[in-house]
Amino acid sequence: MKESNRLEGLIRNKPEDVAKEAIKDSKLMHEVFDGVSSSNPKLKFKSAKILSLISKNDPQKLYPRIDFFIDLLDSENSILKWNAIDIIGNLVSVDVDNRFEKVFQRFCELLKEGSLITAAHVVGNSGKVVNAKPELENKITSELLGIQKIKLPTEECRNILIGYTILAFDQYFDKIQNKKKVISFVERQLKNSRNATKLKAEKFLKKHGSVGTFDHLRVR
Repeated sequence: MKESNRLEGLIRNKPEDVAKEAIKDSKLMHEVFDGVSSSNPKLKFKSAKILSLISKNDPQKLYPRIDFFIDLLDSENSILKWNAIDIIGNLVSVDVDNRFEKVFQRFCELLKEGSLITAAHVVGNSGKVVNAKPELENKITSELLGIQKIKLPTEECRNILIGYTILAFDQYFDKIQNKKKVISFVERQLKNSRNATKLKAEKFLKKHGSVGTFDHLRVR
């Protein structure tokens, strides 16, 4: 693909500035999408960053191209995959055609690829998904409660991911059906060997209470 001088100029501009312009300029938006396929790594990753910013600020603008990002979930390029996870997480809020449901299983499978960063992006977007689609809460919560069993490089990686999970639960706690089970999971992290994760657990429990608070609820 022959890259235009305008597209090459994206490298020298702030992603935030290009994102604002692309929202108003359909031709520039098209060039940004083309940039994701560029052989120039700087342009490739800056283009992905720009699209991520647009998805956060104006998700409706990118929703018609959601399939483009769904395809990137299978990219061999990890950075593109991580951006795609974040973008899809933002587009779920405007998913009027329920496209996310069709890729939901793939979204969950990304947790189990053995990469801390990939799993962290999935966990970090789980709250957005549940808040946009409460009907998926039970399935997502079940996946997050199982992170202690997934394959990761080290136990420290697992402890880091547990910290992200606690933050995710906090984002949609009001929609959790089995609050007692989640509280129990968080309480166990009071003994986590990673201090930052232990502090997240303490903060969460101070805000949401202990298992005793939910004794009237059935643990499934």
